[in-house]
Amino acid sequence: MFFLPTLFLSLSVSFCLTETVMDTRTATAELGWISFPANGWEEVSGYDENLNTIRTYQVCNVFEPSQNNWLLTTYIDRRAAQRIYVEIRFTVRDCASIPSVLGSCKETFNLYYLETDRTVSDGIKGVEYWANAPFLKVDTIAADESFSQVDFGGRLMKVNTEVRSFGPLSKGRGFHLAFQDLGACMSLLAVRVFYKKCPSIVQNFAFFPETLTGAESTSLVIARGSCIPNAEEVDVPIKLYCNGDGEWMVPIGSCSCKAGYEPDNGNVCRACPQGTFKSFQGPGLCQQCPPNSRSTIEAATLCGCRNGYYRGDMDKPEDLCTSVPSAPRNVVSVVNQTSVMLEWHSPRDTGHRDDLSYNLLCRRCHSNERRACQPCDDSVVFVPGKQALKETRVEISKLRAHTSYTFDIQAVNGVSNKSPYPAQQLSINITTNQAAPSAVPIMHQVSSTSRSFSLSWPPPEQPNGIILDYEIRYYDKSSVLNSSMVLSETPNVVLEGLRPGTGYVVQVRARTVAGYGAYSKDMLFQTLTDDEYKSELGQQLSLIAGSLVGGVCIVSLVAIAIICTRRRQLKESVYGDKLQHLSEGHSSPGVKIYIDPFTYEDPNEAVREFAKEIDPSCVKIEEVIGSGEFGEVYKGRLKPVGKKEIPVAIKTLKVGYSERQRRDFLSEASIMGQFDQPNIIRLEGVVTKSRPTMIITEFMENGALDSFLRQNDGQFPVIQLVGMLRGIASGMRYLAEMSYVHRDLAARNILVNSNLVCKVSDFGLSRYLEEDTSDPTYTSSLGGKIPVRWTAPEAIAYRKFTSASDVWSYGIVTWEVMSYGERPYWDMSNQDVINAIEQDFRLPAPMDCPVVLHQLMLDCWQKDRNARPKFPDIVSMLDKMIRNPASLKAGTNNMVPGPPHHPLLDRGAPDLSRVSSVEDWLAALKMTQYRDSFLGSGFTSLPLVTQITAEDLQRIGVSLAGHQKKILTSVQLMRHQADDQSPTESV
Repeated sequence: MFFLPTLFLSLSVSFCLTETVMDTRTATAELGWISFPANGWEEVSGYDENLNTIRTYQVCNVFEPSQNNWLLTTYIDRRAAQRIYVEIRFTVRDCASIPSVLGSCKETFNLYYLETDRTVSDGIKGVEYWANAPFLKVDTIAADESFSQVDFGGRLMKVNTEVRSFGPLSKGRGFHLAFQDLGACMSLLAVRVFYKKCPSIVQNFAFFPETLTGAESTSLVIARGSCIPNAEEVDVPIKLYCNGDGEWMVPIGSCSCKAGYEPDNGNVCRACPQGTFKSFQGPGLCQQCPPNSRSTIEAATLCGCRNGYYRGDMDKPEDLCTSVPSAPRNVVSVVNQTSVMLEWHSPRDTGHRDDLSYNLLCRRCHSNERRACQPCDDSVVFVPGKQALKETRVEISKLRAHTSYTFDIQAVNGVSNKSPYPAQQLSINITTNQAAPSAVPIMHQVSSTSRSFSLSWPPPEQPNGIILDYEIRYYDKSSVLNSSMVLSETPNVVLEGLRPGTGYVVQVRARTVAGYGAYSKDMLFQTLTDDEYKSELGQQLSLIAGSLVGGVCIVSLVAIAIICTRRRQLKESVYGDKLQHLSEGHSSPGVKIYIDPFTYEDPNEAVREFAKEIDPSCVKIEEVIGSGEFGEVYKGRLKPVGKKEIPVAIKTLKVGYSERQRRDFLSEASIMGQFDQPNIIRLEGVVTKSRPTMIITEFMENGALDSFLRQNDGQFPVIQLVGMLRGIASGMRYLAEMSYVHRDLAARNILVNSNLVCKVSDFGLSRYLEEDTSDPTYTSSLGGKIPVRWTAPEAIAYRKFTSASDVWSYGIVTWEVMSYGERPYWDMSNQDVINAIEQDFRLPAPMDCPVVLHQLMLDCWQKDRNARPKFPDIVSMLDKMIRNPASLKAGTNNMVPGPPHHPLLDRGAPDLSRVSSVEDWLAALKMTQYRDSFLGSGFTSLPLVTQITAEDLQRIGVSLAGHQKKILTSVQLMRHQADDQSPTESV
């Protein structure tokens, strides 16, 4: 054999991350590879440049023909790699430099591999195995350089380094390499087997782990990334692609440092130090806290404002903290009869904000007692407004004459609602001068003949003094220029000398010592024709003649008996219960009487008579605000032709309705269309000639009274609640005068507008008493669904619905208002409520309810319906309370009375003796919004809570006076209950 010298050369470092699975240079013992035939490859030991022992294989059978020498490595674990790289360092002798060599000399060799799960036995050495083994060829490898002779003089021999790869590997956990020599004189100096992978990396604040390359050199392997600590995803998914060369490429998605952390060196998110903050996620750096704020922790996302400074709802975290403004200055007033002009200077301190505005509070005071003031009437007009004023000037009109007023001008800005203290304000007192009366609101025709008619009218809403007389102006509607005038010292007149069958336009105005007020709006009244008058007169003469024949006395007695019998039959009949109108003997001149639309043969005729048909093109539906029995309820806009656009509520009839459902749906419009009073919901009109069928009413911004009160618990003074009750009573007085019985008067059926005016609505129970889904009902023995908690006992038992039963319901509404929307009788069952009422138990006074108001409730709940007050009486009583606010303070009920005598009274207040934690106590009071404030201020246990004071409540942020009273009263009650359970008391 021709032996070759062993040569050495160190490997160059690859630019990518590699993982070696076999390297012959590290072997310290024989490699133990299988060779065939025995005289083929030969293992030889040698030394490298560091004198380390290495093992090599040589073959040089160039003098024998037909060489086929195989060399098989030991088993190599591929470690899940799909593509393997083989680096071979070898030398090859130039065939031309070998003397007497045969023509079969080669300067190349072949590289194969064999996938397998186990080691090939070294006993397999037969020719048959090597001829049939399932080797896969990688490549034929040729030397770039060969040497011609061995030089022992120190010259470096030519060493070749070749790298080949193969794959994909998937059939086994490992493989063998095989080298085939076909007649070369060569030496394998070193064989290194490895695979490539992309290294772990942090890029775009995301960590990507080491990732093996793919099966092909062109493969791209997806690696999923995860955000480094204190970073959050920006775009997802987060991934990189590992290519066949072990390099990362094509980044997709990224992370960034979250709020409170800033980037450091591109791969770390560092917490913001104290005194700095970062309010957003992203690449920005921490900022110093803005003026009047501070941060005392690391990783702050917001700097908290110092005491007395706040941020507005629209302020950014980087904005400085600001304060509330000081009071306005130097107010000047100019009084002109019943109008006043106010001007003032802006505050000295605006709180370092540019969103300053002003609110005006108006109070009317008695001239003899300045402290007895009450809120101004809703009719007072403020131009340009009384809330959120930007200018320092306002004109106030429609005040009462010779009346003292107090105006409070508040300066507010974007953080005034954050401060626990009231807004700084400037007050001014003024007294109005004499003024002419306001216009007469309406006129009524009492009677009519062919030559005259009789008219009456109510006095002006603002007489502004004593009415001296009235001036009536009238003219034939066909001759506008020829008008006549008469005077009357009373609010009625008979106009005579008129033409038969003619329409006359009439106006009236009132006069005081200050002069005449404005004329009323035009009203058209008609005289009878001669034929109509003769017919009516003939009927009257016939009646008189019959009376003379039969005797005036006898006829009168018989007539009285007939009328009384008829009235009794009407009252007791089902039809009479539906009609809901008084007999003619009870009606006063000029008063409208309610007419039940179901008395019409065709109910559609009632709709046409009482409700205005609206062109659907004038209606714009905006958004759904609720749902009713018949369909959706929407908020929308109504733009009548030639008039200003107004907001409205729109009830719609759902698709697929029956004719009866349509009739019942429109009946409410037929009822509402008969009413015209400020405290009754106003019907704008109906849409019946196109779909969907709609009922359109005025829009009430604050919705139902019960939910409105619950949302604003404790935020109104008692005098304002009484004003709301007065509005409800005024509306019910009007309904009673029209002989209409509501039957479902409850806070949920009272609507509230933006000026806190309460209006009676929902006339759905006027006929059928259908079940209300929001409150449990009770089926009476006579049939029909009744809202038990609001209904008088005689109505539950005998279905006797009258204005007196509405008064009972009004007492329940009063209780709801004073308790801020509490559920009447709490969680008692309907039957328990009925039994308790039968035993003469009544609801206790709500917390902080004045005695006079609770007495009014008890009067409304008299068992004898004839003993209950009438609605005119209730309005008078409330007016007296409003004129004398001191009566609402005397004897205020601050606590549920001593030991309860009935289960009904036990529910008047929560049993605080069973409350075990501060959270439970606040939940019982419905004050859970203050939980964090109490716990954060150190009131973590009930014994500590019982020591709380009003100053403590102000400090921890309970600023509403109603909430303070409720909490302090509860604390006092807890102390009493604790005393009642003490051992001494028990003994």
